[in-house]
Amino acid sequence: MTAVTDEKGAPWWRSAVFYQVYPRSFADSDGDGIGDLGGLRDKLGYLELLGVDALWICPIMRSPMADGGYDVSDPRDIDPLFGSLEAMDELIAEAHDRRMRVTMDLVPNHSSDQHPWFRAALAAGPGSPERERYIFRDGRGPDGGAPPNNWPSVFGGPAWTRIREADGRPGQWYLHIFAPEQPDLNWENPEVAEDFEQTMRFWLDRGVDGFRIDVAHGMAKPAGLPDMEVVDTRMLVHDDSDPRFNNPGVHRIHRRLRKVLDEYPHAVAIGEVWVNDNNRFGEYVRPDELHLAFNFRLAETPFQPDEIRAAVENSIQAVALVAASPTWTLSNHDIAREVTRYGGGALGQARARAMMMLEMALPGAVFVYNGAELGLPNVDDLPDEALRDPAFARSGGVERGRDGCRVPLPWEGERPPFGFTTGAPWLPMPPEWANVTVEKQLERLDSMLSLYRMAIELRAVRPEFAGPGLEWYGSPPGCLAFRREGGLLCVLNATDAQISLPAGEVLLASAPISARKLPANSTAWLI
Repeated sequence: MTAVTDEKGAPWWRSAVFYQVYPRSFADSDGDGIGDLGGLRDKLGYLELLGVDALWICPIMRSPMADGGYDVSDPRDIDPLFGSLEAMDELIAEAHDRRMRVTMDLVPNHSSDQHPWFRAALAAGPGSPERERYIFRDGRGPDGGAPPNNWPSVFGGPAWTRIREADGRPGQWYLHIFAPEQPDLNWENPEVAEDFEQTMRFWLDRGVDGFRIDVAHGMAKPAGLPDMEVVDTRMLVHDDSDPRFNNPGVHRIHRRLRKVLDEYPHAVAIGEVWVNDNNRFGEYVRPDELHLAFNFRLAETPFQPDEIRAAVENSIQAVALVAASPTWTLSNHDIAREVTRYGGGALGQARARAMMMLEMALPGAVFVYNGAELGLPNVDDLPDEALRDPAFARSGGVERGRDGCRVPLPWEGERPPFGFTTGAPWLPMPPEWANVTVEKQLERLDSMLSLYRMAIELRAVRPEFAGPGLEWYGSPPGCLAFRREGGLLCVLNATDAQISLPAGEVLLASAPISARKLPANSTAWLI
């Protein structure tokens, strides 16, 4: 695929629907219970039928898998768990034949502790060029026995680990904002940037259409690594005053990486940016930095119309000053699934359907997490022995971690593993998912999957979805409505009772409409 713009002349990624593939949970082709590239390739016809424009594939590079592949030991190879470089080449070619683009995760903030660089750093000793690729420091106190500062790890415990030097003595400490198996790279070292640029070109030359940049607000560290004024030991909490993230030097890094991407005009860089302040968030998507950045406000918002409107307005304002496109997502591999967040059961299903339609009606790019199109809930009763997320072990079992939103997808059949694998799935699958398999949902026009298909198709072909702006309309209490520049009217009823619809032809609704009444917890599109 070589087209840089869509039919309207805008860059293809500005309004694309991306489908996030969590590879180990998508489809398994070799029976080991772990999804792989072969399984993903086998299911490309399904994704083509769903109508998505692009794939975002979570980490598949060589890794010891201490954190689900986000601990990379070789960024220019495929881990045998998922396949091979040849399998990746075949996947890219077939996806392009089906008019789907392929983006993949890159992890610039840290490497695996099994990366050759880190092994060399451990062997080389203090002050060596090998250690300068990472962030090693002497400890505090008379014997260096205290960490260099008070930073906690995102996964619990301190963000520093002390090593044994080659002669066996207690030695320096290294920084790991995440797990100890994920030492932070030193982006002040030119070797680090040069190597990352080489990695980007390696994949772009193989036909990849861009990258999702993990922890895109985290690579630059503050001078002197000062202590945190307030230490928040809760996991996966994001605060704009946190010195571990969002330091000004990160923008110099992104400008350098953008120059590489500009050599490939079709390519896109999408940043994972946990920044609340709109002005600071917008800095990441200036014309010479990232193309897109994840804004998680909608995913963090409860099913309350005033809060939904505030999240939408905020997300649009965050990028408006730099003329960038907003992004929308309701879930991902780090966030509890929306059906569960919205109340679970039939209520959660209804609200998830309604929010999907609201999301698809908004201007910008949409990201769908695999399984959301099936209406899968979180699996919050996984047995302790099945949990794999490092947050569980690091917290002593206090934090359950993110495994509940990573359970493999059910494809067909009446009992686990529902066609996901011929072996035992890496996480157990609930028997009640027999009612939500792809096979079952493709047979029903009223299923979540069918609603996704219709919404994505209409969004792609109808002129009413055109234009970057929207206008809010007056609506009854507990509801909201907006109109797109192209003419689409989106109405959300978040109350417990039906409401009368305004004038216009109903294009699609998340629940059956009778006598022009929109049911509770549902959304309609009108033209």
